[in-house]
Order: sequence, then structure tokens, then C-alpha cells
Amino acid sequence: MAQDLTRFLAAYDALLDRWPVPVERMDLTSVYGTTRVVACGPVDGEPLVLLHGGGATSAVWFANVADLSRTRRVHAVDRIGEAGRSLRGGRPVRSVDDLLDWLDGVLDGLGLDRADLCGHSYGGWIALAYALRTPQRVRKLALLDPTQCFAGYTAGYLLRALPVLVRPTARRAHAFLAWETHGAEADPAWLDLYGLAAEFPRTKVVVGKRPKPRQLRSSTIPTLVLLAGDSRAHDIRRVEAAARLHLPHVETAVLPGLSHHNVPFARAAALNGKLLDFLGKP
Repeated sequence: MAQDLTRFLAAYDALLDRWPVPVERMDLTSVYGTTRVVACGPVDGEPLVLLHGGGATSAVWFANVADLSRTRRVHAVDRIGEAGRSLRGGRPVRSVDDLLDWLDGVLDGLGLDRADLCGHSYGGWIALAYALRTPQRVRKLALLDPTQCFAGYTAGYLLRALPVLVRPTARRAHAFLAWETHGAEADPAWLDLYGLAAEFPRTKVVVGKRPKPRQLRSSTIPTLVLLAGDSRAHDIRRVEAAARLHLPHVETAVLPGLSHHNVPFARAAALNGKLLDFLGKP
């Protein structure tokens, strides 16, 4: 196990070392443990907090940070209890309230009264849940093919994911990824890290309920929902329709040729452009 952890951390650091911009590594302490945040961009830039998908780690933003950090101060966060360099502390994250309190503490630790949030997949659900609970701290919200926000998973996705959830191994993680991405090529270093992350010692992931329509209708936060045209995680037509129906201040767009799991990096230029256009609007 120690050898596997050493391999994972080496792969994680190697991918971060390839980021095309200078980075600052920070460890923020709280009752939940130590949270690793990787920051880049001008220190006086508008703050943007990035929340990765399950098992992806903050290193997954390697194709996005150069564009995003030209004008913004980007903070990529490793969630406590998952693969990455965050370390669990004396108080485990057991509930949705714990999870959102942890994120509250991350913003406190970064000295941010208010920030833009961008989350992918499960990170999108966390970002939306936090914005609904603590709207005064979120300026804008960007959700990248978010799961369990506006519609459920497809049965096929859950069936394919089951072996990875029950007995996670690198081989099973790679097989699941290949199926969901329709066999698309992925960055070899990230692919290696994703497989190693499946075997990383972790706590049980907190799974919350989908927000109710009345909660969504109460939101006053400008929100962008970007959907992967080839996503197998959910029916993007249902996701888009529900977001448009219930969120008062929402923009939606479908990015063709993307699957759910390769959203951050497969066609990064198009994604980055959509994000920056949205975040730059008054």
C-alpha cells in the first residue's frame, strides 16, 4: 500500500509540474484536516475556485489553467477524503453540511469573502449545493456536465461504474473511462494518475440529494451549465431542460465531441473560451 501511495503522489506531482504556469502550493488547515490548494495567476485577479470531478484531483485542470489564469487568480482544490494531497484530520466529512462547511473553510483560508465557483461532475454538484446554501459568497457559478444537479444518472452509466465502486482498481478505472469516453485518447500522464487514484485510500464519498426545483428557483446567482455532447453519465437534454426551467439566471451550452469524463481537457480551448466569456460579463 505504501508503494502504491508513493507511485500515486509521484504521478500527481509530475502532472502538476507540467502545468504551463507558475503555481503556488498551499495547505489550509481546519477541523477536517489539511486541504491542498494549487493557485496560479495574478494575485489581484478575480478569484476562481475549481472543484474537480470524482477521482480526478486538482491536477486535472492542466489544459485550462494557462487561459484561465491570464486575468484571474485560480485556486484548484483537492477534496479532503479523496485522492490528492489533502489530508484527513480528526473530524471526518460525513454529511452534506460537513462538506459545505469544509468548502466554507477553504474560502476562509484563502481570504476570499466571495469568489466564482467552477465544478465538474460531482464537483459541480458541490458547487451548486454550496451556492444555494451560501449565495453571498458566490459571484458566478459554472457547472461542467454536472451530475445529480438537474437529472439523475443513466442506468447504463451506473451499471458500468459498479465494478469500480465495489472494488476499485486501476484496470477497472481505465476500462470504465475508455467506455464512457468512447475510446478517445487521453493524456497518458493524466490517465496513469486516474488509474492510481482509483486505488488511493479514501473515505466514503458524501452523496447528497438533487436540489429541489423550489431551491433552484430561489437562486439569484448567474450560472453557466456546459454539457458534454457525448456524455454517457446522463441525458443532457433532460439536464439542459431542467436547468433552463428552474434556474432563473442560467445560460446553457452543449460542447460537441466531449464525453463526461474528458470535459476539462479534450477540447480545452473551446471550454476555456466559454468559461472566460461568461465570467467576464458584468
